[in-house]
Amino acid sequence: MTIGQVAKASGLSASAIRFYEKEGLLPPPVRSSGQRRYDRRVLERLAVLEFAKECGFALKEVRTLLNGFTDDAPLSARLRGVAQRKIAELDAEAQRIARSKERIARAVLCRCGDLGECGRRILVAHRGTLK
Repeated sequence: MTIGQVAKASGLSASAIRFYEKEGLLPPPVRSSGQRRYDRRVLERLAVLEFAKECGFALKEVRTLLNGFTDDAPLSARLRGVAQRKIAELDAEAQRIARSKERIARAVLCRCGDLGECGRRILVAHRGTLK
């Protein structure tokens, strides 16, 4: 398959495919008359890659998932550890977002007249946590 055919079949741009190749996320394609020629299996790899990105995995994590194992462990076994770390990271991020939402909701109710008053109220509210 040409890069254009892969792009059309995957819904990705040719530049994205070249980027993934450059980043080591796709195996180097065979060249024929200077053109990249991909095996149809590249579509399966791209599907896994895009799914992982949609789940919030960074490219470094995707690279580990796809290429970072020297043994022949099945993908499901490889994914387990990577996924457990990502779930813990997402849980921590969700907690941070929930705290931020609470603070912003309280800020919407603010009746301070000026920045100084607002700052004093914040200091009083956080007096026990400031050192």
